[in-house]
Amino acid sequence: MSHIRAGAELDPARPAPSPRTRPAGLGPAEVAERVARGQVNDVPVRSSRSLGEIVRANVLTRFNAIIGVLWLIMLCVAPIQDSLFGFVILANTAIGIVQEWRAKQTLDSLAVIGEARPTVRRDGVAVQVATHEIVLDDLIEIGPGDKAVVDGVCAEADGLEIDESLLTGEADPVVKRPGDQVMSGSFVVAGSGAFQATRVGREAYAAQLAEEASRFTLVHSELRGGISTILKYVTWMMVPAAAGLVVTQLVVKDNDLKDAVARTVGGIVPMVPEGLVLLTSVAFAIGVIRLGRRQCLVQELPAIEGLARVDTVCLDKTGTLTEGGMDVTELRPLNGADETYLRKVLGALGESDPRPNASLQAIIDAFPDSEEWRCVESLPFSSARKYSGAAFSEGDGETSTWLLGAPDVLLAPGDPALAETGRLNERGLRVLLLARAHRDLDDPEPARGARATALVVLEQRLRPDASDTLRYFAEQNVRAKVLSGDNAVSVGAVAAKLGLEGTAVDARRLPADLPAMAEALDTGTVFGRVTPQQKRDMVDALQSRGRTVAMTGDGVNDVLALKSADIGVAMGSGSEATRAVAQIVLLDNSFASLPSVVAEGRRVIGNITRVATLFLVKTVYSVLLAVLVVCARVEYPFLPRHLTLLSTLTIGVPAFFLALAPNTERARPHFVRRVMRYAVPGGAVAAAATFLTYVLARHHYSGPGALDAETSAATLTLFLVSMWVLAIIARPYTWWRVTLVGAMGVAFLLVLAVPALQDFFALELVGVTMPWTAVGVAAVAAGALEYLWRWVGRRFPV
Repeated sequence: MSHIRAGAELDPARPAPSPRTRPAGLGPAEVAERVARGQVNDVPVRSSRSLGEIVRANVLTRFNAIIGVLWLIMLCVAPIQDSLFGFVILANTAIGIVQEWRAKQTLDSLAVIGEARPTVRRDGVAVQVATHEIVLDDLIEIGPGDKAVVDGVCAEADGLEIDESLLTGEADPVVKRPGDQVMSGSFVVAGSGAFQATRVGREAYAAQLAEEASRFTLVHSELRGGISTILKYVTWMMVPAAAGLVVTQLVVKDNDLKDAVARTVGGIVPMVPEGLVLLTSVAFAIGVIRLGRRQCLVQELPAIEGLARVDTVCLDKTGTLTEGGMDVTELRPLNGADETYLRKVLGALGESDPRPNASLQAIIDAFPDSEEWRCVESLPFSSARKYSGAAFSEGDGETSTWLLGAPDVLLAPGDPALAETGRLNERGLRVLLLARAHRDLDDPEPARGARATALVVLEQRLRPDASDTLRYFAEQNVRAKVLSGDNAVSVGAVAAKLGLEGTAVDARRLPADLPAMAEALDTGTVFGRVTPQQKRDMVDALQSRGRTVAMTGDGVNDVLALKSADIGVAMGSGSEATRAVAQIVLLDNSFASLPSVVAEGRRVIGNITRVATLFLVKTVYSVLLAVLVVCARVEYPFLPRHLTLLSTLTIGVPAFFLALAPNTERARPHFVRRVMRYAVPGGAVAAAATFLTYVLARHHYSGPGALDAETSAATLTLFLVSMWVLAIIARPYTWWRVTLVGAMGVAFLLVLAVPALQDFFALELVGVTMPWTAVGVAAVAAGALEYLWRWVGRRFPV
């Protein structure tokens, strides 16, 4: 069948233009010439930071600078044992760089798989090229779901409608005709065409908006924001505490200079929660690597955190609950129409669309094209319109105009065909109406007065894994909402087959007012006949109720909602536009991957919240110990080696394992409050117990080795209290958590029992009275911790 594209007159006698009249595009020599001149689309689209940025971000930090200066001082004035903390920081930084570099490689390799490959016409042949291979004046072909990757001028248009809302804010699609401007970052919602590139690379509109077309917004990260807030306050606490400690140790107490410097540094170093920032980066990086192995491309790292907080997931039916393909199961003629003739009509309609959607593709597969029929005008399908159409010259001098789309949109209320459609929809079948139009396709209302001639019944293929995925969300208290452009009854039947119970609602009856819409969304589960604009409004309405919303989709009608949602999840086989705005792309197109993505987010956030308490308990007790030492005007009880040992056994090693452990608890808000409500009382108890043991030891011991004995007793108390904090954080217990806590205790006992380790860490328990006193004080402190932990949980719920 031959075609005449948009803009042609409805003249059945007019011959179709030859394909040779189409612009052929650039030839090889012209492409080579433009490449030599640098007129290529060289905007770097990076999925992650460069290696240099990774190194700088991990090395050049405020706390690394503080620790680095103190480390250099200790290397000059104290034994190597007191400089161990510097080597630990070096190792931590190296781990952070390696893990993020591994994550970058994973992201970059997945980004290549998911990268858009525009179709460019060169020398009369349409070829797919990488985005960066487009050159100035290239002729780029576009169709539904394609994103304009450079600026240009429309050269061909066949019912071409482009959505520019992500750039201009205008909600309505713009009809494009030859000569009209095409902006990079916009996407096609209906029709097809071609445009000539006029601005490429950094001169393109989207590039000037900081690559907005491919990365519109950064996901808000409460975790990173919370940690930044904590570090800001820690810095302010450190300054006066450290200044007072310096004065006390160097001036008030007339100690040996080197010993005074060592104890001053020993007081300052543990105030820095340097491992917390590192562990957060490592947890995010490992999360990216794990998801990458499941073919999930995380385009923005904080999206992992966002998924952990999701409590509502909005699903598009087609491509998510059902597979993309469909099968025609029945053709039901209406009003005495001839079935043989209708088959010719449907075959011609299928051939009239160069980029058929899933429904039309099923019709193409079921009904062969009629060679004598000629398309003289076409109206492409759009999600907002809910139908497509074409006008034909039938070969015998007759002309006809046909519409194919949603029965409840094309037919007047009360039409007998709607009752039959409803019965089919209740069985979960999709029904399209074939109607003969009596108006031209360029009429403002081409469907008015159309006569129903047939119902085309299609069966949708359910995804085999969709039922299990929906069950997972129900078990995790994540509410699922199905937002579909199809008939509500049909969508409801499909959802019911998958075990998703709830009322099916026709979205055309939803109130436009946001609060009223939110109320309706609370009571409904399945929504049909949803327009693209409505999808976005529905996401906004859910968010207005405090919901954290994830939106999944693969079609161009999902783009606006994906952009508005807290987390957008696109299928890898979906349209180029959906992949561009989504934070996560499921490259294997499997809806069943979503639970593992959510679980990974929960693991990262839940565990970071857990181990952050460990780090901040150390910061709190370090600051309070410094204040108590300054007020009492005594020597600081610890050398850096002691706190390096304690930090490694009670925080560093356990935190690494705890941060990577499984965790299915949904992330809860108020990260800073949740962490600090336990860190402050925990640190206060640890500081009070340690200082009490130190004071008692100062009264008990005397003589040349008294300070070492006092330090050893205080270290024992601080270790035991810190171990109890670790034991609380590690709950609920599993065999490996008990083993982890036990192993840290055994390691400390080895240090106390092996003479070489005693000498290395300057730890030796003298006598019997003070060591047991230290244990007794720690036991009382442990009881106080248990009581305070429970009291805080009741008194300050979050």
